[in-house]
Amino acid sequence: MKMVNGSEAFVTEFVFLGFSRQPRVQVTLFVVFLVCYLLTVSGNLIIISVVKVDPQLQTPMYFFLINLSFLDISYVSTNVPQMLVNLVTRSKTITFLGCAIQMYFSLAFGMTECFLLGVMAYDRYVAICQPLHYRAVINWKICIQLAAFCWGSSFMSSLIINMFIIQLPFCGPNVLNHYFCEVPAVLSLACTDTTLAEIVVFVFSIIIVFIPFLFIVVSYTYIFFAVLKIRTAQGRAKAFSTCASHLTVVAIFYGTAIFMYMRPRSKSSRDRDKVIAMFYTIIMPMLNPLIYSLRNKDVKNALGRSLILLKSSAISKSPFGLVPT
Repeated sequence: MKMVNGSEAFVTEFVFLGFSRQPRVQVTLFVVFLVCYLLTVSGNLIIISVVKVDPQLQTPMYFFLINLSFLDISYVSTNVPQMLVNLVTRSKTITFLGCAIQMYFSLAFGMTECFLLGVMAYDRYVAICQPLHYRAVINWKICIQLAAFCWGSSFMSSLIINMFIIQLPFCGPNVLNHYFCEVPAVLSLACTDTTLAEIVVFVFSIIIVFIPFLFIVVSYTYIFFAVLKIRTAQGRAKAFSTCASHLTVVAIFYGTAIFMYMRPRSKSSRDRDKVIAMFYTIIMPMLNPLIYSLRNKDVKNALGRSLILLKSSAISKSPFGLVPT
């Protein structure tokens, strides 16, 4: 705490309460979350690499998938390293500035994912409902503009929300019942009326979380009826398979995000919030590569081709292998 004008104190750092104070539990959690983090980074890097090198995946759909994979790496790298450090050290603190920075980037990345999932739904809508106009509507210029909108608007929105929060007085307590600096948890520590900040958060939640979700629902409603008109069972199965991965991600991510940010604060449970936040900050970024690789035939085939090329390259370089002439 620091004094202002000799009388008023303000918080200079926050203390994370985390999931548990028991050493054995902390060691177990450290191992589990470290594995999750490594799987997330490696899995998404594989997706990015495969899409970049495989000519058959140079399409708008996989351009947005690369954006999602890069986003997931950035998202977990904002929160998980700090949590891992806190699990193995006695000092589980973060400076006020560090908390503001972490809150800004984690919120910005979360908002970007909301927009990006909406854009990916629009891409599938055009591909299935307007296949003859797909290349004209979803060209590379539009793809870049849509991606820029997702990233730019999210970072600007996060800046506005954080400006409303960091200007609030925090005069104690400074114990944050969370494992990272998330907006609802930080707001609960402000020692003043936070109604205005809560209204701002709620309005942005409607714009960035709920509206894209409704857009996704409408898009897939049109897709569903369009698929039903396909005469062959094989054609319907192929159309549904291109949407299954995206729908799975949308259901888990939006389900937890809407429950966290769009319910009355008075009914919130801090311990429950930590578990819910874990799904969209740790679990989802780890599952996304698995969902898109295991449920997507094109990605699986591309992975297979990449493995064959790597194996052939290793054999050709081996002193015991056959060198092609």
